[in-house]
Amino acid sequence: MLKQLITEIQQNQNPEKVQNLTRFFKTAKGQYGEGDIFLGLIVPVQRQIAKKYQKLSLKDIQQLLDSKIHEYRLIGLLILTYQYPKADEKQKEAIFNFYLQNTRNINNWDLVDLSTYKIVGQHLKDKDKKILYKLAKSPDLWKKRIAMISCYTFIKNKDFQDALEIAEILLFDKHDLIHKAVGWMLREIGKLDQKVEENFLQKFYQTMPRTCLRYAIEKFDRQKRDFYLGRKI
Repeated sequence: MLKQLITEIQQNQNPEKVQNLTRFFKTAKGQYGEGDIFLGLIVPVQRQIAKKYQKLSLKDIQQLLDSKIHEYRLIGLLILTYQYPKADEKQKEAIFNFYLQNTRNINNWDLVDLSTYKIVGQHLKDKDKKILYKLAKSPDLWKKRIAMISCYTFIKNKDFQDALEIAEILLFDKHDLIHKAVGWMLREIGKLDQKVEENFLQKFYQTMPRTCLRYAIEKFDRQKRDFYLGRKI
């Protein structure tokens, strides 16, 4: 089955898109995606392939995740997101542990964003979330983003506490991708309860990174955006 999957990926290569993807995902030397290789598959095609091969074993998924080819890793992660909801409790635990054992391979923002809240967030929804705090305090960029984006599941269930605490841990991180992740999750909180988001912003809006703030207030009305950005109203 793995050979068939790889053949299908190869058949769907799109060389015309590769240059744009390598630039968009910052693969040049010294950038966060350094060394990542792209074949040019669009995400909808990758989803189709993942659905078709969603019964792939964890052993075979490991081979995909170990690849330097971005699409192999994303398809492997998408397969896990399709497997998890259908799994029994023992299998869910295995998928969750497998995911966390592979954080070294979940090493670009789309890989995190399209998978982590559907596996890590979902698994921890009614469990102890201390692993997220450990990830949030890691020096690793992607572990920190996993910690923040996993909270999307809790937020959608109107459980904001862990998201707010992890946002505070990461609020003054040096990396732009963490600023964006924190701002995004704050924005999602605000969609459901703007008062909760504004209580957080009142403490930090004057000192938090500008990118994070802009993401967080994106859905506010113009007057509120101007207030938080320090403009005259």
